[in-house]
Amino acid sequence: MAGKIDARLAELGIELPDAAAPAANYVPYALEDNTLYIAGQVPFWNGELLHIGKVGDDYSVEDAQQAARVCGLNIIAQAKAALDGDLDRVRRIVKVGGFVNCVTDFGQHPAIINGASDLFVEVFGDAGRHARFAVGAGSLPMGVAVEVDAIIVVD
Repeated sequence: MAGKIDARLAELGIELPDAAAPAANYVPYALEDNTLYIAGQVPFWNGELLHIGKVGDDYSVEDAQQAARVCGLNIIAQAKAALDGDLDRVRRIVKVGGFVNCVTDFGQHPAIINGASDLFVEVFGDAGRHARFAVGAGSLPMGVAVEVDAIIVVD
């Protein structure tokens, strides 16, 4: 039987991507005691890398918010893999870090990372509210527009 969070995802019409394998010498997540650390997730969807380019040049704020949402979906997919499929074990998303590959005069980094933040609240309710940072970067791995990581407290 599906848990509450799986039911919520279905109710929202949200499909999760497959949890992606790491692209280098690291693990996609690390679970230590009741803290789950999710490595930086890029806009990767079932084997296809999306949103390659710079925000403010190749992508609008709205497009980049969608890229951040895909990163958020990948974070949830990694959490599901780490928790043996049981997203109901998520007690709270505690901290989110967001990196935006953008032109030098871009200043709307928080608006971009809202794509992931809003998703977490939509899916987990108050447990999805978190502290975070959102910063600009001159480049990101594989040229993607956005990368997001997370720290999650679990039961």
